Order: sequence, then structure tokens, then C-alpha cells
Amino acid sequence: MGMNFYSDLGAIAQNIQDDAIFVVREMGQMQNFVTMFSDMAGGNPRVGYIYNELTAGTIGEDDDLTSSSFAPSADQTLTPAEIGLQVFVSDKRAASEAPESIITDSARELAFAALDKIESDLVGDCASLTAGTIGVAGTAITWGYLGAAIAQARNANKSNAKPLVAIVHAYQAAVLAKSASIAGATSLAQAPGVTDQVTRQGITPAFQYLGVPIYQVFADPDSGDDFTGGVFPREAIAIDWRRQIRVEPERDASRRGTEFNMSAMYAHGVWRPDRGVQMIFDASAPTS
Repeated sequence: MGMNFYSDLGAIAQNIQDDAIFVVREMGQMQNFVTMFSDMAGGNPRVGYIYNELTAGTIGEDDDLTSSSFAPSADQTLTPAEIGLQVFVSDKRAASEAPESIITDSARELAFAALDKIESDLVGDCASLTAGTIGVAGTAITWGYLGAAIAQARNANKSNAKPLVAIVHAYQAAVLAKSASIAGATSLAQAPGVTDQVTRQGITPAFQYLGVPIYQVFADPDSGDDFTGGVFPREAIAIDWRRQIRVEPERDASRRGTEFNMSAMYAHGVWRPDRGVQMIFDASAPTS
């Protein structure tokens, strides 16, 4: 028999919630590249503080050192907001399908919608990175531009060892792959190893350029078919989880079914924007 009572459907809400949380945690990329906070609840903003930079100078044998001001000042603020979505399961459907099907279908819809929102929010923060801007709207991405962004990001972090990531749109990655492949131009003719790797494997998460892994994302380009990605270390962008995904059932007698209400609360934004470089390039759908 199908599950056609509210109490029956209510019992599977926890399974839907667990599956949705798993998808958001395990299938999202951007959360792996940014700072994650999870030590607060509620809607109070998180304020980040920075200290003023000090400069060391040359001193003589008998020179007396003088104190320099060293005090924190408010820098970035992360303000939480809620996201929400609802899935409706009719009594007819509940009576016709196995519980496993309802759990799978509902969790998929709720989880992927939440994941798209979270990924888009974090990708959108690349446009607020302040260590430099490479490219302009309407221009095609090149390996040279990418190399320039990496160089500027390393300079901003004053380190050649700090891990960085490069975020590009999948359409921009296709342009890079074409220029480095046998099917494309011969711009990397003097680097046959790169040509061979890109031709055989493509730009995979394991692919690194100048020591920096390149990751493809699928957030929507802007209205002009441009996309802003970036090169940055983990601390440049942050997500601040206040409440993980929660799924609650609610009976709607007039519609003869049950609503599964998903909500979550988090904040996001740049945290140390002067550590990352943004890249703005065309992201039109490839046609050849």
C-alpha cells in the first residue's frame, strides 16, 4: 500500500533532509575553496577585523625604538539570510509510489535547488575581489590572462607556496581547452605536454596551470554573456552557516497533500578581498 496519511509522509521528512544535506555538502565545489564558519546561530552579522600593517626599518646601534599604532579595525561584514523552497506531494502520488521514490525525488529537487543557490552566491563573490582585475567584458579568456591573474594573486599574498584556486566558467574552460588542443590553435606548440594532457583529458580538477588547479563552475553568466571568476586563496571568500538545511512536513488538507518545506540560513561574502584577483571574460555558449 502507498503512504497516503500525513503521519506516514511526515515520518520520511528526516530522510529527505539527510539526503538534501548530503548533496549540498558533497556535490558543491565552492564550499571547498572558501573559509567556512559554523560557530554562530541566528541572524547577527559576523564582523571581521584586520590590523594595520607595520613596516620595519633600519636602526642604528644606539637608536631608541618607538611604538607604532597596532589596533584592529572592522573590515568585512557577513550578514545572514534565509533561503527556502517547498515541494508538494499529493495524496494521490503518495498512495501510488513507494516511500523511497518520494524521498529520492523530493531530496533531489530540494537539494539541487539549494546547491545552485549556494554555489551561485559564492561564485558571485569573485566580483568583489580587490587584488586586481584581469580581462574585460566581451574578451576571450587566454592562458596568458590566466597566468597574469595567478601572478597577481601570488604577489597579493606575498607567497609562492600558499594554495590558490582558479575559478572559470565551463564555457571559458572550453575556450582554453580548444587553444591548447590539437584541434585548436598552436599557441602552446612549444609545450607539447600541455597540449597532450588537455587533448586527452581536458581541463579536469586534477589539471594545474602554473601550479594552480583550475575548477569549472556552471553558474549563469550575466546578461551580456560574461562571467567573473577569480584566482584566490581560501581566506578570500567565506560562507557562514547559521542553520543547515531543515525539512519540515505540513499537511495541506484543501490541496489534499503534504508540503515539505526546506529552509536554511547562511551568510556569504568576501572575507579578505585583497588576497584574490577577479577575472572577467566572455562566457558565450561554445558552438565549435
